[in-house]
Amino acid sequence: MFMLLEEILADADGVGPVFQLGEQRGKLLILTLGVTHITELDSVLISIWGSLDGKAWGLTPLVSLPPKYYCGLYSASLNLASSPDLRYLRVHWHVRRSKGYAKHDPACGFYVSVAASGSRVSAVA
Repeated sequence: MFMLLEEILADADGVGPVFQLGEQRGKLLILTLGVTHITELDSVLISIWGSLDGKAWGLTPLVSLPPKYYCGLYSASLNLASSPDLRYLRVHWHVRRSKGYAKHDPACGFYVSVAASGSRVSAVA
C-alpha cells in the first residue's frame, strides 16, 4: 500500500504531491479515501489525475469519488490497464459547504492510499 496523500486537514480546494507509479503502472489499483474529520454540512470531493510526464494532467480525472459527507473509509477501483504509459498520479480535492449555511469555513480531514488489487488477499490453506 502507498499513500497518495498523507492525512491533511483542508479548508480549501487543493492538489496533492505527485506520486510516481513505478511497478504499479498498467495495473488495477484500489484507492481508499479515509475521511477522518468533517464538519456538519460540509463535503469533500476527491479525484485522481494521471500524467505521462508529471507536468500535463489532462482535462478529466481518471476517477472521481462522489462527494463524502461523513467520516469513514471509501474505496474505488482505478484500472490503469488501458493507460499503461501513465507514470504519475496526484490527488485533487474540493471542500464544500452547503449553501445557506456559512457559519464557518469548511474543514475536512482525509487521506488517500492506493494498493494493487488483490494485495490484501491471502491464500487459505
